[in-house]
Amino acid sequence: MATILDGKTTSEKRLELLREEIKASNLHPHLATIIVGNDPASEMYVRMKHRACEKVGIGSVGIEIPPEATTQMVVNRVRALNRDGTIDGILVQLPLPKQIDTERVIGAIDPAKDVDGYHPENMGHLFLGKPRFASCTPMGIMTLLREYNIPVAGQKAVVVGRSIDVGRPMAALLLNADATVTICHSKTEDLAEELWRADILISAIGKAHFITAGMVKPGAVVIDVGINQLDGKLVGDVDFEGVKETASAITPVPGGVGPMTIATLMENTFRSAKERACDRVL
Repeated sequence: MATILDGKTTSEKRLELLREEIKASNLHPHLATIIVGNDPASEMYVRMKHRACEKVGIGSVGIEIPPEATTQMVVNRVRALNRDGTIDGILVQLPLPKQIDTERVIGAIDPAKDVDGYHPENMGHLFLGKPRFASCTPMGIMTLLREYNIPVAGQKAVVVGRSIDVGRPMAALLLNADATVTICHSKTEDLAEELWRADILISAIGKAHFITAGMVKPGAVVIDVGINQLDGKLVGDVDFEGVKETASAITPVPGGVGPMTIATLMENTFRSAKERACDRVL
């Protein structure tokens, strides 16, 4: 039976430590979120982030922009936040409506306030092996692996999915930690064979129960980033009940990766506040 990698408990512990650190710092970090439109899932995620801010002592402001907004309207709001000296972190909730140029919006964020780690400059630092702000979900996964003393160096890691928000930065973080990394995607041949080689298997493809026990090497560590609806229930990319009998460790959905993403966002925001305070002193 696999060890359950409890992201909820781990995130709560880290948030409590962060709350004490912020309290002792005499700093007053602030996070600004931007949401365009009224997608229910995006609204829920933003609410969760603001609740986490309140829990740890980070001030937060939420900016809501109508769904018919243009790219320039969103960019203008981002640039205003760049200029606002009270704001330490800026998060644009994705996905944006189809008429919005997402790359242009993300590119408008001040890299020093890009606590979500999506700006090209921050991505570049990550792939150079010198990350400043890394994407919150992959960084949260690395924290969870460390929490459970799961070795990464020298392990064969397979990442399923090549998205810019999870798959690619996840691969970079694993590579930086000395894993041997394979990225699989829709054009990968013999996918099941690639998955079977993994000591650490990370799935971020968004297909409910796509990965079954027969695809997982006995003793592998399985990290499920997927969030899918199946028969009215929230499930991951991995068939949890089947795979937990094969894997040595596995994340549940919900309660695995999601809470770690939010905890990492809070940590990145405080890090930004500290760095900005140092810059002001200098």
